[in-house]
Amino acid sequence: MGIHKLHLDEFDEVDYELIAIHTSLEDFRLAYFINQQLPILLSRSNDEIGITTKDGEAAFTKFSYDDVAKDILWSLVQNKNEIITYKKNNTQDLFLDENVEIATKVYLLPELKKVDYFLKIENNCNTFEIEEILQKLNKIEWITTVYEVFPDNIKSKNNLIF
Repeated sequence: MGIHKLHLDEFDEVDYELIAIHTSLEDFRLAYFINQQLPILLSRSNDEIGITTKDGEAAFTKFSYDDVAKDILWSLVQNKNEIITYKKNNTQDLFLDENVEIATKVYLLPELKKVDYFLKIENNCNTFEIEEILQKLNKIEWITTVYEVFPDNIKSKNNLIF
């Protein structure tokens, strides 16, 4: 019987495209406008993306659409969230027993802190041209900027495995 070897490089291939979106819209409104521009129907997913940091655990909302006919999975994910922690107030003042609320910003991809949302397109084997998608997303009035992000350049790309 022969020996079969698996190389780790075989599992490190990126089979998705990633689009960065800068906007001030809420996630559900952005999904609505994207549904109008693209031939997809994003809907809110029950499973959120959880990230654990030193400050606590954050959950990022996810909208998804599974195009069964073309075998393409579309995911709209927020990049920014806040973790609220409560600490005991140690100073000697009138409100000695009060807890202090501390809000810490957390990012799905910390290298791209200015990005508000990501549109992840899995298994897009030249079915859709990225330039076409970018042009259609640019037509949305409330989107400031959209551009393609290359996952090979991201250190925390493991956060995109969901």
